[in-house]
Amino acid sequence: MNDILLTMKGITKRFPGVLALDHVDFELRRGEICGLIGENGAGKSTLIRILAGVYQADEGEIILDNVPAAINSVQDSLSLGISVIHQELNLAENLDIASNIFLGHEPVGAFGVVRNSNLMAKAASLASTVGLSERLTTPVERLSPGRQQLVEIAKALSMSARILVLDEPTSSLSPREAETLFSVMRRLKQQGVSMIYISHRLSEVQEICDRVIVLRDGRRVGELGRDCMNRDAMIRLMVGRDITRFFPEVGRGGAVPRLVVRNLQPPNCLGAFNFSLNQGEILGVAGLVGSGRTELARCLFGIEPALSGEIYVDGEPARILSPLDAVKFGIGMVPEDRKYLGVILEMAISENISLPNFCYSGAVWLDKKHEERLAESQMKALSIRATSIYQTVEFLSGGNQQKVALAKWLALKPRVLILDEPTRGIDVGSKSEIYGLIRKLADAGLAVMMISSELEEILGLSDRVLVLHEGRQAGVLSHSEMTEERIMHLATGGQV
Repeated sequence: MNDILLTMKGITKRFPGVLALDHVDFELRRGEICGLIGENGAGKSTLIRILAGVYQADEGEIILDNVPAAINSVQDSLSLGISVIHQELNLAENLDIASNIFLGHEPVGAFGVVRNSNLMAKAASLASTVGLSERLTTPVERLSPGRQQLVEIAKALSMSARILVLDEPTSSLSPREAETLFSVMRRLKQQGVSMIYISHRLSEVQEICDRVIVLRDGRRVGELGRDCMNRDAMIRLMVGRDITRFFPEVGRGGAVPRLVVRNLQPPNCLGAFNFSLNQGEILGVAGLVGSGRTELARCLFGIEPALSGEIYVDGEPARILSPLDAVKFGIGMVPEDRKYLGVILEMAISENISLPNFCYSGAVWLDKKHEERLAESQMKALSIRATSIYQTVEFLSGGNQQKVALAKWLALKPRVLILDEPTRGIDVGSKSEIYGLIRKLADAGLAVMMISSELEEILGLSDRVLVLHEGRQAGVLSHSEMTEERIMHLATGGQV
Protein backbone atom coordinates (compact mmCIF):
# COMPACT_ATOMS: atom_id res chain seq x y z
CA MET A 1 0.00 0.00 0.00
CA ASN A 2 1.30 3.45 -0.93
CA ASP A 3 1.61 5.48 2.27
CA ILE A 4 2.16 8.80 0.44
CA LEU A 5 -0.93 10.98 0.90
CA LEU A 6 0.30 14.20 -0.72
CA THR A 7 2.89 14.85 -3.41
CA MET A 8 3.88 18.31 -4.64
CA LYS A 9 6.13 17.75 -7.63
CA GLY A 10 8.33 20.29 -9.39
CA ILE A 11 6.51 23.27 -7.85
CA THR A 12 7.77 26.54 -9.34
CA LYS A 13 6.48 30.03 -8.53
CA ARG A 14 7.69 33.32 -9.93
CA PHE A 15 6.93 36.83 -8.78
CA PRO A 16 8.18 39.95 -10.60
CA GLY A 17 11.97 39.76 -10.38
CA VAL A 18 11.91 36.85 -7.91
CA LEU A 19 12.01 33.08 -8.34
CA ALA A 20 10.26 32.15 -5.08
CA LEU A 21 10.17 28.38 -5.69
CA ASP A 22 12.41 26.48 -8.07
CA HIS A 23 11.08 22.98 -8.91
CA VAL A 24 10.41 22.03 -5.29
CA ASP A 25 9.33 18.48 -4.44
CA PHE A 26 7.45 17.79 -1.23
CA GLU A 27 5.67 14.68 -0.02
CA LEU A 28 3.60 13.91 3.07
CA ARG A 29 2.80 10.44 4.34
CA ARG A 30 -0.41 9.27 5.99
CA GLY A 31 -0.43 9.83 9.74
CA GLU A 32 2.90 11.68 9.64
CA ILE A 33 4.14 14.92 11.18
CA CYS A 34 6.58 16.37 8.65
CA GLY A 35 8.61 19.45 9.49
CA LEU A 36 9.13 22.16 6.88
CA ILE A 37 11.99 24.48 7.81
CA GLY A 38 14.18 27.13 6.23
CA GLU A 39 15.28 30.70 6.74
CA ASN A 40 12.90 33.59 6.08
CA GLY A 41 12.57 33.89 2.31
CA ALA A 42 13.38 30.21 1.74
CA GLY A 43 9.96 29.61 0.16
CA LYS A 44 8.03 27.89 2.96
CA SER A 45 5.11 30.33 2.99
CA THR A 46 4.85 30.35 -0.80
CA LEU A 47 4.74 26.55 -0.94
CA ILE A 48 2.03 26.41 1.73
CA ARG A 49 0.00 29.15 0.04
CA ILE A 50 0.02 27.11 -3.16
CA LEU A 51 -1.21 24.08 -1.22
CA ALA A 52 -3.90 26.27 0.41
CA GLY A 53 -5.07 27.68 -2.93
CA VAL A 54 -3.98 31.26 -2.20
CA TYR A 55 -1.40 31.11 -5.03
CA GLN A 56 -1.30 28.94 -8.10
CA ALA A 57 1.98 27.38 -9.17
CA ASP A 58 3.53 28.39 -12.52
CA GLU A 59 4.83 24.87 -12.98
CA GLY A 60 4.43 21.51 -11.24
CA GLU A 61 1.59 19.34 -10.05
CA ILE A 62 -0.15 18.35 -6.83
CA ILE A 63 -1.22 14.75 -6.31
CA LEU A 64 -3.53 13.79 -3.48
CA ASP A 65 -4.37 10.14 -2.84
CA ASN A 66 -2.67 9.20 -6.14
CA VAL A 67 -5.05 11.53 -8.03
CA PRO A 68 -3.98 14.87 -9.60
CA ALA A 69 -5.56 17.71 -7.62
CA ALA A 70 -6.57 21.06 -9.10
CA ILE A 71 -6.27 23.63 -6.30
CA ASN A 72 -7.28 26.98 -7.76
CA SER A 73 -8.84 28.53 -4.66
CA VAL A 74 -8.93 28.29 -0.89
CA GLN A 75 -12.31 26.55 -1.20
CA ASP A 76 -10.74 23.90 -3.46
CA SER A 77 -8.11 23.22 -0.81
CA LEU A 78 -10.63 22.99 2.03
CA SER A 79 -12.87 20.66 0.02
CA LEU A 80 -9.90 18.30 -0.40
CA GLY A 81 -9.40 18.17 3.38
CA ILE A 82 -6.44 20.58 3.61
CA SER A 83 -6.52 23.15 6.40
CA VAL A 84 -3.88 25.74 7.27
CA ILE A 85 -3.67 27.08 10.83
CA HIS A 86 -1.79 30.35 10.59
CA GLN A 87 0.36 32.03 13.23
CA GLU A 88 -2.32 34.74 13.53
CA LEU A 89 -5.43 32.72 14.42
CA ASN A 90 -8.56 33.20 12.36
CA LEU A 91 -11.23 33.17 15.07
CA ALA A 92 -14.22 35.38 15.88
CA GLU A 93 -13.28 36.23 19.46
CA ASN A 94 -16.73 37.60 20.36
CA LEU A 95 -18.36 34.24 19.54
CA ASP A 96 -18.31 31.15 21.72
CA ILE A 97 -16.26 27.99 21.21
CA ALA A 98 -18.99 25.97 19.50
CA SER A 99 -19.85 28.78 17.06
CA ASN A 100 -16.19 29.18 16.12
CA ILE A 101 -15.70 25.48 15.48
CA PHE A 102 -18.47 25.50 12.86
CA LEU A 103 -18.12 29.10 11.71
CA GLY A 104 -19.23 29.34 8.08
CA HIS A 105 -20.45 25.73 7.80
CA GLU A 106 -22.99 25.39 10.60
CA PRO A 107 -25.20 22.27 10.54
CA VAL A 108 -28.61 23.38 9.27
CA GLY A 109 -32.01 21.77 9.11
CA ALA A 110 -35.17 22.62 7.22
CA PHE A 111 -35.39 26.10 5.69
CA GLY A 112 -31.67 26.67 6.37
CA VAL A 113 -32.13 27.14 10.11
CA VAL A 114 -29.09 26.29 12.25
CA ARG A 115 -29.77 23.22 14.37
CA ASN A 116 -28.27 24.36 17.66
CA SER A 117 -28.57 21.03 19.44
CA ASN A 118 -26.81 19.28 16.56
CA LEU A 119 -24.10 21.97 16.49
CA MET A 120 -23.44 21.61 20.23
CA ALA A 121 -23.29 17.81 20.05
CA LYS A 122 -20.83 17.82 17.15
CA ALA A 123 -18.79 20.61 18.75
CA ALA A 124 -18.60 18.63 22.00
CA SER A 125 -17.18 15.62 20.16
CA LEU A 126 -14.53 17.72 18.39
CA ALA A 127 -13.66 19.61 21.58
CA SER A 128 -13.07 16.30 23.31
CA THR A 129 -10.82 15.15 20.46
CA VAL A 130 -8.49 18.15 20.88
CA GLY A 131 -8.66 18.23 24.69
CA LEU A 132 -10.85 21.31 25.16
CA SER A 133 -12.59 21.00 28.53
CA GLU A 134 -14.11 24.50 28.69
CA ARG A 135 -17.86 25.04 28.36
CA LEU A 136 -18.75 25.35 24.68
CA THR A 137 -20.64 28.58 25.40
CA THR A 138 -17.42 30.27 26.61
CA PRO A 139 -16.47 33.25 24.39
CA VAL A 140 -13.16 32.59 22.62
CA GLU A 141 -11.79 35.95 23.80
CA ARG A 142 -11.69 34.54 27.35
CA LEU A 143 -9.35 31.70 26.35
CA SER A 144 -5.56 31.77 26.51
CA PRO A 145 -3.65 31.68 23.20
CA GLY A 146 -2.96 27.98 23.71
CA ARG A 147 -6.65 27.13 24.16
CA GLN A 148 -7.56 29.29 21.16
CA GLN A 149 -5.08 27.24 19.14
CA LEU A 150 -7.02 24.09 20.08
CA VAL A 151 -10.28 25.72 18.94
CA GLU A 152 -8.61 26.41 15.59
CA ILE A 153 -7.61 22.75 15.28
CA ALA A 154 -11.14 21.60 16.18
CA LYS A 155 -12.45 24.00 13.53
CA ALA A 156 -10.17 22.39 10.94
CA LEU A 157 -11.28 18.90 11.95
CA SER A 158 -14.94 19.96 11.63
CA MET A 159 -14.25 20.35 7.90
CA SER A 160 -12.92 16.77 7.71
CA ALA A 161 -9.31 17.89 7.42
CA ARG A 162 -6.91 15.09 6.48
CA ILE A 163 -3.93 17.43 6.25
CA LEU A 164 -3.23 20.08 8.88
CA VAL A 165 -0.60 22.74 8.28
CA LEU A 166 0.58 24.41 11.50
CA ASP A 167 2.55 27.61 10.88
CA GLU A 168 4.62 28.72 13.92
CA PRO A 169 1.90 27.39 16.25
CA THR A 170 3.83 27.87 19.50
CA SER A 171 5.11 31.42 18.95
CA SER A 172 2.75 32.87 21.58
CA LEU A 173 2.32 29.79 23.79
CA SER A 174 3.79 28.99 27.19
CA PRO A 175 5.86 25.79 27.49
CA ARG A 176 2.92 24.07 29.18
CA GLU A 177 0.51 25.12 26.39
CA ALA A 178 3.01 23.98 23.75
CA GLU A 179 3.21 20.55 25.39
CA THR A 180 -0.60 20.34 25.38
CA LEU A 181 -0.57 21.14 21.66
CA PHE A 182 2.02 18.42 21.02
CA SER A 183 -0.09 15.89 22.91
CA VAL A 184 -3.07 16.75 20.68
CA MET A 185 -0.89 16.45 17.58
CA ARG A 186 0.33 13.00 18.62
CA ARG A 187 -3.26 11.90 19.22
CA LEU A 188 -4.36 13.17 15.81
CA LYS A 189 -1.42 11.41 14.21
CA GLN A 190 -2.58 8.12 15.72
CA GLN A 191 -6.00 8.79 14.20
CA GLY A 192 -4.43 9.08 10.74
CA VAL A 193 -4.29 12.88 10.35
CA SER A 194 -1.19 14.10 8.49
CA MET A 195 0.49 17.33 9.57
CA ILE A 196 3.01 19.80 8.17
CA TYR A 197 4.81 21.60 11.00
CA ILE A 198 6.57 24.93 10.30
CA SER A 199 8.69 26.47 13.04
CA HIS A 200 11.93 28.35 13.64
CA ARG A 201 12.19 26.57 17.01
CA LEU A 202 14.36 23.66 15.99
CA SER A 203 14.12 21.94 19.37
CA GLU A 204 10.36 21.65 18.82
CA VAL A 205 10.84 20.33 15.29
CA GLN A 206 13.20 17.72 16.70
CA GLU A 207 10.70 16.78 19.41
CA ILE A 208 7.48 16.48 17.41
CA CYS A 209 8.37 15.69 13.79
CA ASP A 210 8.93 12.27 12.19
CA ARG A 211 10.91 13.81 9.33
CA VAL A 212 11.96 17.26 8.18
CA ILE A 213 12.30 18.78 4.70
CA VAL A 214 14.57 21.82 4.32
CA LEU A 215 14.20 24.69 1.84
CA ARG A 216 16.86 27.27 1.02
CA ASP A 217 16.54 30.10 -1.52
CA GLY A 218 13.43 28.56 -3.05
CA ARG A 219 14.92 25.09 -3.51
CA ARG A 220 14.63 21.84 -1.63
CA VAL A 221 18.11 21.23 -0.26
CA GLY A 222 17.66 18.18 1.91
CA GLU A 223 15.63 15.88 4.09
CA LEU A 224 16.45 14.49 7.52
CA GLY A 225 14.90 11.42 9.10
CA ARG A 226 14.17 11.06 12.77
CA ASP A 227 17.59 9.57 13.56
CA CYS A 228 19.50 12.38 11.80
CA MET A 229 17.36 15.29 12.92
CA ASN A 230 19.80 17.13 15.18
CA ARG A 231 20.16 20.88 15.51
CA ASP A 232 23.54 21.18 13.77
CA ALA A 233 22.40 19.15 10.76
CA MET A 234 19.24 21.26 10.38
CA ILE A 235 21.15 24.54 10.67
CA ARG A 236 23.76 23.37 8.16
CA LEU A 237 21.09 22.63 5.55
CA MET A 238 19.14 25.82 6.27
CA VAL A 239 22.02 28.27 6.00
CA GLY A 240 24.36 26.31 3.74
CA ARG A 241 27.22 26.49 6.22
CA ASP A 242 28.18 25.60 9.77
CA ILE A 243 27.44 28.17 12.46
CA THR A 244 30.37 27.38 14.72
CA ARG A 245 29.12 29.58 17.55
CA PHE A 246 25.36 30.07 17.55
CA PHE A 247 25.67 32.39 20.57
CA PRO A 248 28.57 34.83 20.95
CA GLU A 249 31.05 34.39 23.76
CA VAL A 250 29.90 35.61 27.15
CA GLY A 251 30.68 39.29 27.62
CA ARG A 252 32.55 40.98 30.38
CA GLY A 253 29.35 42.41 31.83
CA GLY A 254 29.63 45.57 33.85
CA ALA A 255 29.83 46.69 37.46
CA VAL A 256 28.51 50.26 37.09
CA PRO A 257 24.71 50.47 37.55
CA ARG A 258 23.07 52.29 34.67
CA LEU A 259 19.40 51.60 35.41
CA VAL A 260 18.22 51.08 39.01
CA VAL A 261 14.63 50.16 39.87
CA ARG A 262 13.35 50.46 43.44
CA ASN A 263 9.93 49.26 44.61
CA LEU A 264 8.55 49.76 41.11
CA GLN A 265 4.99 48.50 40.57
CA PRO A 266 3.87 48.45 36.95
CA PRO A 267 0.14 48.43 36.16
CA ASN A 268 -1.40 44.92 36.13
CA CYS A 269 1.46 43.52 38.22
CA LEU A 270 0.98 42.28 41.77
CA GLY A 271 4.38 42.99 43.30
CA ALA A 272 7.17 45.54 43.40
CA PHE A 273 10.39 45.20 41.40
CA ASN A 274 13.89 45.86 42.73
CA PHE A 275 16.82 45.27 40.40
CA SER A 276 19.66 46.98 38.57
CA LEU A 277 20.96 46.87 35.01
CA ASN A 278 24.65 47.61 34.58
CA GLN A 279 26.52 49.38 31.82
CA GLY A 280 27.75 46.82 29.27
CA GLU A 281 25.43 44.09 30.61
CA ILE A 282 22.71 41.97 29.03
CA LEU A 283 20.02 41.33 31.63
CA GLY A 284 17.69 38.56 30.49
CA VAL A 285 14.06 38.71 31.64
CA ALA A 286 12.37 35.30 31.83
CA GLY A 287 8.95 34.07 32.87
CA LEU A 288 5.89 32.26 31.60
CA VAL A 289 3.14 33.91 29.57
CA GLY A 290 1.31 36.33 31.87
CA SER A 291 4.24 36.75 34.26
CA GLY A 292 4.46 40.51 33.65
CA ARG A 293 7.54 40.71 31.39
CA THR A 294 6.00 43.00 28.77
CA GLU A 295 4.18 45.04 31.45
CA LEU A 296 7.53 45.76 33.09
CA ALA A 297 9.06 46.85 29.78
CA ARG A 298 6.11 49.10 28.91
CA CYS A 299 6.34 50.68 32.36
CA LEU A 300 10.06 51.42 32.04
CA PHE A 301 9.45 53.00 28.63
CA GLY A 302 6.56 55.14 29.92
CA ILE A 303 3.80 53.53 27.84
CA GLU A 304 1.99 52.60 31.05
CA PRO A 305 3.55 54.63 33.91
CA ALA A 306 4.27 52.93 37.22
CA LEU A 307 1.74 52.98 40.03
CA SER A 308 4.56 53.56 42.51
CA GLY A 309 8.32 53.26 42.92
CA GLU A 310 11.49 54.90 41.64
CA ILE A 311 13.67 54.67 38.53
CA TYR A 312 17.26 55.96 38.35
CA VAL A 313 19.35 56.32 35.20
CA ASP A 314 23.09 56.81 35.82
CA GLY A 315 22.23 57.78 39.41
CA GLU A 316 19.74 60.46 38.35
CA PRO A 317 16.06 60.12 39.40
CA ALA A 318 14.01 59.52 36.26
CA ARG A 319 10.32 60.42 36.32
CA ILE A 320 9.01 58.51 33.33
CA LEU A 321 5.37 59.20 32.51
CA SER A 322 5.57 58.83 28.73
CA PRO A 323 7.88 57.45 26.01
CA LEU A 324 9.12 61.00 25.48
CA ASP A 325 10.35 61.04 29.09
CA ALA A 326 12.04 57.66 28.56
CA VAL A 327 13.84 58.86 25.44
CA LYS A 328 15.05 61.98 27.25
CA PHE A 329 16.69 59.72 29.83
CA GLY A 330 18.32 57.64 27.11
CA ILE A 331 15.97 54.64 27.11
CA GLY A 332 14.92 52.98 23.84
CA MET A 333 12.59 50.05 23.31
CA VAL A 334 12.14 47.53 20.48
CA PRO A 335 8.66 46.04 21.05
CA GLU A 336 7.58 42.42 20.68
CA ASP A 337 5.21 43.05 17.77
CA ARG A 338 7.71 44.07 15.11
CA LYS A 339 5.30 44.44 12.19
CA TYR A 340 2.71 46.58 13.97
CA LEU A 341 4.70 48.45 16.61
CA GLY A 342 8.38 48.13 15.70
CA VAL A 343 8.45 49.43 12.14
CA ILE A 344 6.10 51.02 9.62
CA LEU A 345 6.12 48.44 6.84
CA GLU A 346 4.91 50.81 4.11
CA MET A 347 7.72 53.31 4.71
CA ALA A 348 11.31 53.20 3.49
CA ILE A 349 14.25 52.09 5.62
CA SER A 350 15.52 55.67 5.83
CA GLU A 351 12.16 56.98 7.00
CA ASN A 352 11.82 54.30 9.66
CA ILE A 353 15.31 54.95 11.03
CA SER A 354 14.83 58.72 11.22
CA LEU A 355 11.33 58.55 12.72
CA PRO A 356 12.27 58.60 16.45
CA ASN A 357 14.92 61.23 15.74
CA PHE A 358 12.29 63.46 14.13
CA CYS A 359 9.51 62.75 16.64
CA TYR A 360 11.59 63.20 19.79
CA SER A 361 14.01 65.93 18.71
CA GLY A 362 11.48 68.77 18.65
CA ALA A 363 12.36 69.52 15.02
CA VAL A 364 9.70 71.29 12.94
CA TRP A 365 11.01 70.14 9.56
CA LEU A 366 12.89 67.11 8.29
CA ASP A 367 16.50 67.36 7.19
CA LYS A 368 16.57 64.84 4.31
CA LYS A 369 20.37 64.89 4.02
CA HIS A 370 20.72 64.08 7.70
CA GLU A 371 18.11 61.33 7.33
CA GLU A 372 20.06 59.76 4.46
CA ARG A 373 23.40 59.93 6.31
CA LEU A 374 21.81 58.43 9.40
CA ALA A 375 20.22 55.58 7.44
CA GLU A 376 23.38 54.80 5.51
CA SER A 377 25.50 54.66 8.67
CA GLN A 378 23.01 52.41 10.47
CA MET A 379 22.62 50.13 7.43
CA LYS A 380 26.38 49.68 7.37
CA ALA A 381 26.76 49.25 11.15
CA LEU A 382 23.98 46.64 11.40
CA SER A 383 24.65 44.96 8.03
CA ILE A 384 21.05 45.51 6.88
CA ARG A 385 20.68 43.71 3.55
CA ALA A 386 18.59 45.79 1.16
CA THR A 387 18.82 47.33 -2.30
CA SER A 388 19.13 50.84 -0.82
CA ILE A 389 18.03 52.98 2.11
CA TYR A 390 14.89 53.76 0.10
CA GLN A 391 13.66 50.15 -0.04
CA THR A 392 10.26 49.66 1.61
CA VAL A 393 10.58 47.73 4.88
CA GLU A 394 7.75 45.28 4.09
CA PHE A 395 9.92 43.71 1.37
CA LEU A 396 12.78 42.90 3.76
CA SER A 397 13.27 39.56 5.48
CA GLY A 398 12.21 39.24 9.12
CA GLY A 399 15.79 39.50 10.31
CA ASN A 400 16.42 42.69 8.36
CA GLN A 401 13.12 44.19 9.52
CA GLN A 402 14.26 43.56 13.08
CA LYS A 403 17.57 45.26 12.35
CA VAL A 404 15.67 48.34 11.10
CA ALA A 405 13.62 48.30 14.34
CA LEU A 406 16.93 48.26 16.25
CA ALA A 407 18.54 50.89 14.05
CA LYS A 408 15.84 53.50 14.64
CA TRP A 409 16.62 53.46 18.38
CA LEU A 410 20.38 53.04 18.10
CA ALA A 411 20.45 56.18 15.97
CA LEU A 412 19.37 58.06 19.11
CA LYS A 413 22.44 56.68 20.94
CA PRO A 414 20.51 55.35 23.97
CA ARG A 415 22.08 54.41 27.28
CA VAL A 416 19.51 51.65 27.95
CA LEU A 417 17.90 49.46 25.31
CA ILE A 418 14.88 47.24 26.08
CA LEU A 419 14.39 44.34 23.66
CA ASP A 420 11.07 42.47 23.89
CA GLU A 421 11.32 39.08 22.10
CA PRO A 422 14.06 40.34 19.72
CA THR A 423 14.19 37.17 17.58
CA ARG A 424 10.51 36.14 17.41
CA GLY A 425 9.67 34.87 13.92
CA ILE A 426 13.27 35.18 12.72
CA ASP A 427 15.13 32.35 11.01
CA VAL A 428 18.10 30.64 12.61
CA GLY A 429 20.81 32.34 10.53
CA SER A 430 19.42 35.80 11.25
CA LYS A 431 19.06 34.90 14.94
CA SER A 432 22.79 34.23 15.13
CA GLU A 433 23.45 37.65 13.56
CA ILE A 434 21.08 39.41 15.98
CA TYR A 435 22.74 37.67 18.94
CA GLY A 436 26.14 38.82 17.80
CA LEU A 437 24.84 42.35 17.33
CA ILE A 438 23.29 42.49 20.81
CA ARG A 439 26.52 41.28 22.40
CA LYS A 440 28.52 43.80 20.38
CA LEU A 441 26.26 46.63 21.60
CA ALA A 442 26.68 45.52 25.21
CA ASP A 443 30.45 45.26 24.84
CA ALA A 444 30.41 48.85 23.57
CA GLY A 445 28.80 49.97 26.86
CA LEU A 446 25.06 49.81 26.16
CA ALA A 447 22.90 48.42 28.97
CA VAL A 448 20.53 45.85 27.43
CA MET A 449 17.39 44.37 28.94
CA MET A 450 16.31 41.36 26.84
CA ILE A 451 12.91 39.76 27.34
CA SER A 452 12.60 36.29 25.80
CA SER A 453 10.32 33.28 26.09
CA GLU A 454 13.09 31.03 24.75
CA LEU A 455 15.18 29.69 27.62
CA GLU A 456 17.99 28.75 25.25
CA GLU A 457 18.21 32.41 24.25
CA ILE A 458 18.17 33.59 27.87
CA LEU A 459 20.91 31.14 28.86
CA GLY A 460 23.03 31.70 25.76
CA LEU A 461 23.09 35.49 25.78
CA SER A 462 22.41 36.86 29.27
CA ASP A 463 24.98 37.95 31.84
CA ARG A 464 22.29 37.73 34.53
CA VAL A 465 18.61 36.86 34.45
CA LEU A 466 15.62 38.44 36.16
CA VAL A 467 12.84 35.86 36.60
CA LEU A 468 9.16 36.82 36.94
CA HIS A 469 6.18 34.84 38.22
CA GLU A 470 2.55 36.00 38.03
CA GLY A 471 3.35 39.72 38.05
CA ARG A 472 6.04 39.51 40.71
CA GLN A 473 9.84 39.43 40.80
CA ALA A 474 10.75 35.83 41.59
CA GLY A 475 14.52 36.25 41.71
CA VAL A 476 17.72 37.38 39.99
CA LEU A 477 20.31 34.77 39.00
CA SER A 478 23.96 35.45 38.27
CA HIS A 479 25.60 33.88 35.23
CA SER A 480 27.08 31.08 37.32
CA GLU A 481 23.67 30.35 38.88
CA MET A 482 21.73 30.28 35.60
CA THR A 483 20.36 26.87 34.62
CA GLU A 484 17.18 25.93 32.83
CA GLU A 485 15.96 24.09 35.93
CA ARG A 486 16.54 27.06 38.27
CA ILE A 487 14.87 29.53 35.91
CA MET A 488 11.80 27.31 35.45
CA HIS A 489 11.67 26.65 39.20
CA LEU A 490 11.44 30.39 39.88
CA ALA A 491 9.12 31.02 36.92
CA THR A 492 6.61 28.49 38.29
CA GLY A 493 6.54 29.89 41.82
CA GLY A 494 9.40 28.03 43.48
CA GLN A 495 12.31 29.52 45.40
CA VAL A 496 16.04 29.17 44.98
